[in-house]
Amino acid sequence: MTINETTPTPIDDHPAPSAPLPDLRQSDPLPVLKGLVNLRQFINMYPPGHPMINQKLSELDDNVQQHLRSGRSLCIDIVGPQIHYDGVAWRADTLEAAPIVQELADLGVHSIHIQQGVQREELRGVSAFLSEIKQDACREQFTTQLARRGISHVSLASIVPLDTRWRTEPWPDAPTGPLDPAYAESLVLAQQTFETVAAGGALNLATVHSLVELMTSRVVRSSAALSQILAMKHYENLTYCHSVNVALISLLLGKRLALDEPTTACLVEAALLHDMGKTHVPLEIVKKPAALDKNERKTIEKHTIFGAEILIETNGVHPLSATVALEHHRGIKGGGYPDLGEDAVPHLITQIVTVADVYEAVTAARWYHPPRSPEQACLILARQAGSQFNTTVVKALVSTVTFFPLGSLVRTSRGENGIVIRTNPDDPLHPHLMLLNEDLECSGENVDTRTLDASGTYERHIVETLNAKDADLDLTRLLPPQPMAE
Repeated sequence: MTINETTPTPIDDHPAPSAPLPDLRQSDPLPVLKGLVNLRQFINMYPPGHPMINQKLSELDDNVQQHLRSGRSLCIDIVGPQIHYDGVAWRADTLEAAPIVQELADLGVHSIHIQQGVQREELRGVSAFLSEIKQDACREQFTTQLARRGISHVSLASIVPLDTRWRTEPWPDAPTGPLDPAYAESLVLAQQTFETVAAGGALNLATVHSLVELMTSRVVRSSAALSQILAMKHYENLTYCHSVNVALISLLLGKRLALDEPTTACLVEAALLHDMGKTHVPLEIVKKPAALDKNERKTIEKHTIFGAEILIETNGVHPLSATVALEHHRGIKGGGYPDLGEDAVPHLITQIVTVADVYEAVTAARWYHPPRSPEQACLILARQAGSQFNTTVVKALVSTVTFFPLGSLVRTSRGENGIVIRTNPDDPLHPHLMLLNEDLECSGENVDTRTLDASGTYERHIVETLNAKDADLDLTRLLPPQPMAE
């Protein structure tokens, strides 16, 4: 498949083999936010036990329980003017949503997470708490004050958007083993590239081209490197790490979608540079230790425009790299930022990078939430496939990286522990495993979980994905570089 540089090219005419997407019912988080705000207002207006308070509480409880029937927690975040549901932008700044979002943001409440088992009285307690706090309240006391009220299934938090390219302390349990040499070299080159631009220097095109060549020729063929991308999500959240990982996921998607070599190289370059504009976000906004005001949020969102400007002004950068930097926070049917007009449809290369970007961000560690599983990330993407994300690209991602990506630590129906060392595109639920012994050391036995017994049924299934951190397991030590099956 070949793509021109200016016209979005549909890929539904060339569907890639993929696992079926879950049929998920759409849910709207706005009624929950609206219910909390309305109940807060009624608690301020009426005495305890008033019928109007009980009515609003019942409506809120009904909406919350409807979400929780899915079996997942309800996670609503307010990022700028947008509501994010399960980590993905859900609706733009509408007339109905705007005052609700603004009221919560003024209280410093940008994140509301509700766990399974929440009781009606806990929802009343949260609304009562919201009725008491004032603008500029101490955010650090949210958790403590809710706990004092006996509220254990609801958490409130203030989210401060940060540019993670700035140096941060590594997570305390960062991997100690050696990284795959090609992946380690990619991270070093990306770090140099971002830090040079952040310091006011020019984008080094030779380094960018070296990175693209390194990833397309070496990194993508190493199962150890690809597994370490998964492992690094638990420890690193720097922008250059994110950019390398997004580029590699985009590369895998490009191969799955049968893009030709020149288009694939363009895709990898654009993915590497999609967040370059974050190097031009003012430091006083990046490091502000409080909620950002409306103008500051607009500045953060301008990283898309800053990135496009940087890349347009750099001779030798593929023109589509600037396009992707500008468009990667927009949906295929509108919404997102920057505002490019209702009829503007992101380029196909942008649509691929956007899916890779969201998947990497959801499954990566952030200072305000732990990494989510590949299954959760794919469900988030599936929920908005066709509205925000290209359906064929989402299907390609599902068949490429999940449900059990390279490097996943899993348990089989036979009680065996193993690490996924190769996937089976035609049967993504049954990958190849490297089995571990009782001491979680390599046993020397590799198995293909597709193997059938004499009756024609699978000999083993994967029944659980395990957390390598919880098992105190260093995947980088167990997975030496080896060729990856095509």
